[in-house]
Amino acid sequence: MYREQATFHTDQYNAYSGVIPADRHKAITKHARKTNRIKRFNSTLRQRVSRLIRETLSFSKQLAHHISPIKYFICHYKLTSTVALPM
Repeated sequence: MYREQATFHTDQYNAYSGVIPADRHKAITKHARKTNRIKRFNSTLRQRVSRLIRETLSFSKQLAHHISPIKYFICHYKLTSTVALPM
């Protein structure tokens, strides 16, 4: 499952070392970060997948109802976008 394989890229704040296992934590310097692409993708995801916004009529409480629309959006975004998805 993805949770066992996830790698966390964070800034060098010491609080992360107590929460995230050391083998899956990568502290990145300020000059190496490219958070603007990640923030842009997350913003686009929230704007286009209305299920993620609590105040909309299409909000779902169950995780299973979120998965398909998010997968569809990511596949569509990858096929139509010239911007690479953040890794």
